[in-house]
Amino acid sequence: MRTMIRNGVALGVIALLATACGSSTSAGSPSSKSSSSSGSSASSSGKFLGCMVTDTGGIDDRSFNASSWQGMQQAQASDPSKITVKYLQSTSGSDYTPNINTFIGEKCGIIVTVGFLMGDNTQTAAKAHPNQKFAIVDYTYSPSIPNVDALVFNTVEDGFLGGYLAAGMSKSGAVGTFGGQELPTVTIYMDGYWDGVQYYNQQHHTSVKVLGWNEQTQKGLFTGNFTDETTGQTDTQTLISEGADVIFPVAGNVGLGAAKAVQNADTAAGSTKVTMEWVDTDGCVSAAQYCKYFISSVTKGIQAAVKTAVISAANGTFKGGNYIGDLENDGVVLSPFHDFSSQVPASLQSELNKVKGQIISGQIKPATKSPV
Repeated sequence: MRTMIRNGVALGVIALLATACGSSTSAGSPSSKSSSSSGSSASSSGKFLGCMVTDTGGIDDRSFNASSWQGMQQAQASDPSKITVKYLQSTSGSDYTPNINTFIGEKCGIIVTVGFLMGDNTQTAAKAHPNQKFAIVDYTYSPSIPNVDALVFNTVEDGFLGGYLAAGMSKSGAVGTFGGQELPTVTIYMDGYWDGVQYYNQQHHTSVKVLGWNEQTQKGLFTGNFTDETTGQTDTQTLISEGADVIFPVAGNVGLGAAKAVQNADTAAGSTKVTMEWVDTDGCVSAAQYCKYFISSVTKGIQAAVKTAVISAANGTFKGGNYIGDLENDGVVLSPFHDFSSQVPASLQSELNKVKGQIISGQIKPATKSPV
């Protein structure tokens, strides 16, 4: 029997699925600086230059920017005698095009732009410079653009697993989520999370509630950015006060504020035990100080996808088009349970493995369309 989970916004999502005058940064520590002339020296020395433009969350967002930069660094590490990488940071949307143009002027072998919000800027530059290779994280084009490697991730699938896990771990009968900006790449996670909770309820005849998002109405809680940790903490405190005991922030660095609120709840006398799930990366690696509160992380394989894009461009095997990361190809995953390995019941772990297989086989199929 085929189980269909209603999913409104994901139809649009998966279908889509530092400033220019500032300092550019080479591989290594995010704080290590190099002048923009290093691009020319890299080219003249015979090295392939991979260049990355961050979104406004910054290189240390512990989310998609940080993961993309790690992928760039991994590409360099794969052949340091041949590949070198650098980035420019965007502090606002007005920096996107100048940063891209700076790298075009430096004759980068590939320019990787990070984030849904850079979709139009990247498309304009790619069409104006058809011989320049690009990759973009979290955006896709229809029809595809020959010189753009679009890297998108079907995060409704691992979001579904995250929701199922949250429902199974909740003691209060309510879980919560909120987003940074109201973008398709954010709400697709929240849709999957909401759907996973509903499926758990269906299977277990329970009534766990989702606070902060309603997949059916597409209404929910957003901080308006990916940087304001204070608002993330306040919103999380609100969700906790309303009864949520598993929190899922889809908001980059704002999630650190959520983790602080969970930590505060943990130390409050007489409070209900509150836990959370991280997003995009394995939180026990990217925000290790809060690992004790992370049941798991709902992640996507940005590092591997970016690394592959850069290496393929360096090796002359670059192909534009749309890459889709999903559960089947390990492009999206539910991370290890880490400190919760002994606390997640074996029966729930078994159910998660079964649900994952059913999503891959199509027995459980979120109502989404392929991005290509």
